[in-house]
Amino acid sequence: MVQTLTVTEMARNFAEYINRVSYRGDCFVLVRGNKPVAELRPLPAGKQLSELPSLLATLPHLSPTEATELADDLETAREELARTEVRDPWAS
Repeated sequence: MVQTLTVTEMARNFAEYINRVSYRGDCFVLVRGNKPVAELRPLPAGKQLSELPSLLATLPHLSPTEATELADDLETAREELARTEVRDPWAS
């Protein structure tokens, strides 16, 4: 739940509100003169590398037909890339 907080109150108790955001995940909309001017909220946390296997397990899987089609597309792309002449982008 987002709470409304005046800029003055925030300034007077800065450390307390930073701690509430950091440790409790509280969110605040800062207002000045009854107008919202900013939002104070926790930054999104990233995932740890150790969570990767469980994350990958939740993703949808290709069907055998889709996997074969993808492999064919990749092979076609590799063959086409091998036929493409490499040119120096800096040459004039």
